[in-house]
Amino acid sequence: MNKKIVILPGDGIGKEVTTEGKKVLEKIAELFGHTFEFDEAIIGHDAIEATGNPLPDETLTKLKNCDAILFGAVGHPKYDNDPTLKVRPEQGLLKMRKELGLYANLRPIKLFDELLEASSIKPEILKGSDILFFRELTGDVYFGEKGRKDDGNTAFDLMIYQRYEVERIAHKAFQAARTRKKKVTSVDKANVLESSRLWREVVQEIGKQYPDVALDHQFVDAAAMKLIQNPRSYDVVVTGNLFGDILTDEASQIAGSMGMLASASVGDSVGLYEPIHGSAHDITGKGIANPLASILSAALLLDISFGLKEESETIIKAVEQTLKQGWRTTDIADAKTPKEKILNTQKMGSAIINELEKVASHKLSVTSDK
Repeated sequence: MNKKIVILPGDGIGKEVTTEGKKVLEKIAELFGHTFEFDEAIIGHDAIEATGNPLPDETLTKLKNCDAILFGAVGHPKYDNDPTLKVRPEQGLLKMRKELGLYANLRPIKLFDELLEASSIKPEILKGSDILFFRELTGDVYFGEKGRKDDGNTAFDLMIYQRYEVERIAHKAFQAARTRKKKVTSVDKANVLESSRLWREVVQEIGKQYPDVALDHQFVDAAAMKLIQNPRSYDVVVTGNLFGDILTDEASQIAGSMGMLASASVGDSVGLYEPIHGSAHDITGKGIANPLASILSAALLLDISFGLKEESETIIKAVEQTLKQGWRTTDIADAKTPKEKILNTQKMGSAIINELEKVASHKLSVTSDK
């Protein structure tokens, strides 16, 4: 298979973790006989510093002409407490989603048993949790009209959804549920927000087209509570942009760390794959960032964009085996983890590469025996 992949490191630890994700993709290509051509582009703060634009035209052209994108993160402390800055890193991210039509964000929340103790939630509550979030990505308050009134003392952000935006994300959620436990939970705030009333109305209509899938609705505040109280009660969750952003970050506690959670942003063309953590400038350059979310994002890339299920599962198995051997990064270590088992970013990436070779070799030997 010949495919072109653009690496979009972005800001902060995005550079560190995508380096390891790329190494894993290179090893998969070697082990399974594929040809992956890699290119790189800038976005976010680095792009602003270089060009004045958080998403330069050159970057966008590369993204529109590739087969898949492995992305890091955007963001910089410079912008956090200065509302006067009009050009911001996150604008590049939002424009990229819009330009590429990436309307569906998939976030699998699956806990490796080896990390049950890494979460602040009791293991008996967590064990067996397996949730797939569908977050609508190009509508809602993030893309609605926004601004300040003339006196500067009143700000507004318009939360808006159109029927077709809800329909297409709902279809994807129901289709995925058919391959899982056949249950969809739609999260909204229909008791207060008119946009949520439309959301619920449309999801109910789409649900009738999937009679084999059970559908229930929850208000976002109730869902936030139940997600921690009983995560095993969820299968597929579909929700809007704002609520999905918040709930999936909350769900990182189920997996023990944001450093373990991969995501895919897809539409009708190219797919973008990224860890859900941010640029994390507080640890940038220290070499302690967890690369596993980027590596698991690479696994999603192979599965969803390229249809390489076996290769994707090989990566996931390699991560599982590495964790079983007790290897950890700082964020997923606990009081019982020996210091010699705590790895930096690069060494954790190398540990995964070693396991990839073992897992792939085992698969090949099993195949030849048959």
